[in-house]
Amino acid sequence: MKPTKKLGIWMDHSIAYLMEFTSNPFEIKTIESKFTHLKKMEALAKSESLMHNKEQQYLSSYYRKLSEVIKDYKRVLLFGPTNAKTELFDFLSEDERFVNIKIEIKETDKMTTNQKDAFVKIYFSKA
Repeated sequence: MKPTKKLGIWMDHSIAYLMEFTSNPFEIKTIESKFTHLKKMEALAKSESLMHNKEQQYLSSYYRKLSEVIKDYKRVLLFGPTNAKTELFDFLSEDERFVNIKIEIKETDKMTTNQKDAFVKIYFSKA
């Protein structure tokens, strides 16, 4: 039987750290949102409505990039300190390509690289 492909993603609204659960040492990849603090301030200086529209455009693009990676896995753990993980989950729930992927959400604080690595290993080792 082929092992299930598992992916842990620690994320907030600015960056996602992707860690595939394998027997090899983790290789962490990152995907960054293009909606930086500077872009937020520039848009907010023009209008609050513009800032919210820009934020939605950038987050949608960020979530699309993450979804392109997630589609290749069978189990995905979304974790981190903000509601970005829940927003991504809702984004994925609207796409039928993700119906057969088990996506789980866990609330965590900010973590070091080693803590993220250990969290994913422990989480998927239990299952």
